[in-house]
Amino acid sequence: MAAEPPLDAVGSPRKGRVIRFLVAVLILGSPLFPQSRSSEQARLTAAQIAFNAGHWEETATLAQGQADQSPELDLLAGLALARLEKWSEAKQAFETGLRKAPKDPRFSVELAGTAYQQKDFRTAKERLRKALDLNPQDAYSREFLATIYFLDGNLEAALKYWNPEDKPRLGSVAFAPSLQLKESLRSRALAFNAPQILTGDALLATQSRLDNLGVFSNRRIELTPSESGNYDLTLHLAERNGWGDSKVEGLVSLLSGLPYATIYPELYNLGRAAVNLTSLARWDPEKRRVSLALSLPLYGDPRLRLRLYADARNENWNLEQTFFGAGTPLTDLNMRRAAVGAELRSAVNDRWSGSVGVEIADRNFRNLSGHTSPAERAFFSGATSVAEWLRVVRTLVRVPERRFTLDSLAEAKAGREFRDGLGSFATLRGSLRAHWFPRAKGDDYEMNAQIQAGATAGKATLDELFELGVERDNDLWLRGHAGTFDGRKGAAPLGRRFFLANWEVDKNIYQNGFFTVKFGPFLDNGAVADSSGLFGSRRWLWDTGAQCKVRVLQSLTIVVSYGRDLRGGRNVFYGTVLR
Repeated sequence: MAAEPPLDAVGSPRKGRVIRFLVAVLILGSPLFPQSRSSEQARLTAAQIAFNAGHWEETATLAQGQADQSPELDLLAGLALARLEKWSEAKQAFETGLRKAPKDPRFSVELAGTAYQQKDFRTAKERLRKALDLNPQDAYSREFLATIYFLDGNLEAALKYWNPEDKPRLGSVAFAPSLQLKESLRSRALAFNAPQILTGDALLATQSRLDNLGVFSNRRIELTPSESGNYDLTLHLAERNGWGDSKVEGLVSLLSGLPYATIYPELYNLGRAAVNLTSLARWDPEKRRVSLALSLPLYGDPRLRLRLYADARNENWNLEQTFFGAGTPLTDLNMRRAAVGAELRSAVNDRWSGSVGVEIADRNFRNLSGHTSPAERAFFSGATSVAEWLRVVRTLVRVPERRFTLDSLAEAKAGREFRDGLGSFATLRGSLRAHWFPRAKGDDYEMNAQIQAGATAGKATLDELFELGVERDNDLWLRGHAGTFDGRKGAAPLGRRFFLANWEVDKNIYQNGFFTVKFGPFLDNGAVADSSGLFGSRRWLWDTGAQCKVRVLQSLTIVVSYGRDLRGGRNVFYGTVLR
């Protein structure tokens, strides 16, 4: 066994510790030498020497002193205690220093490190964002913050902080499983490729193009570090081909509307070219309907999609509770409507999308009696119409760190009814929709809030009015108001002007490989009016209740809701399938 070196050996670690200890005692600890700026500087120097030598206990002892000592000593004390994995004590030292030097970003960075070690990732992110507010050019803080978001599975937020450092560089891009979609469409759908830097804009643009193709029922983008220092990107896409992604999915999709006398025959990705044929057939004796739509990428560009459609309806209406005309109540009104149209949708970039379209429609009404005034006849006049529309969707706010988005929609529609007493009409409609996942990862909780409003100028027939209520052919849901009465439409309030606000929260309560079940409360508020006085809600409506959503095979969602009209006291149980 080697002999222990003497105390006066040159370069002996023991000699260095003894000298520093004597210096600390003689200069700092002796009552003959009160604390001064020079003594504090000497202690700081001794602590820094000990820290550089890796003597963490000694550094912590030298750096801990009076409450009003220099924040540099608090920083060294915190760093030494962190090396000793005394996270709570290190946090206390850094917080003390931060109170003395609130504009020094080093304390926020180190507090983020201690929070991370204590698995408090939320605090770590808050501290790092504060550090970047103080020093926006700090590459270490950006890298640290990006890494935490990456581990959370929040790729969009990670890219926000990686991209200024020209990261992450892609080593490869692959699809899993392999796709039947044509290679030309596949490659044009991607706004990135190896060995490029993956940017947030490219990620969002790619997601928008994939959605616009209409052949993927589910998607997930995975980024994996590789040994080269780059990242491998894998797109996990559930591709629908023919009847669906699988025979089971195709059968479920086809028969999902059987409870309300409807089937949905559909064919996807025909010719491997993202050509989709969708249809609906409903044999409900009160609401017969047949529709057919063909959609395809225009010029082989995933950003442009053309949709051609035809729709025919034969519906019975009961307007006894919603039409305020003076004649005989309209309890057995029949409306027949046929329409053909074309729509061109464009995914412009990661924030903008839009569509333009045109529709020719013809409708006629039967079983009318006693409603002969010009104001009443306008709503029930058989006529042929031509209408064009322009719709723009814009993302106003994206806060990926908070997993929050605010989207807007604006739509202008103009047309003409070719019938005496009708003529031209125009409609403006807009909405704001907020979407938020409160938790840092996963979708255990999800909140949606939406405000919509619209108005029509000119005369309009019954099928052009806004309707507030739950009904399968209506998208303005007031969930405590049924859209039908004994199966016939017309139970929900109608009019040419409306306002609607919806709020809901969903909580995951069960999940497996086949379906996901969510449950949560909702609150709806709205009103509808008409200048003729023949339609309208005549007061503000408030509905509340709860709903259950069952996501099946990641391709369709079954919604079952219970809503209560807080003013009228009525209860509505409703179920449908969202596609």
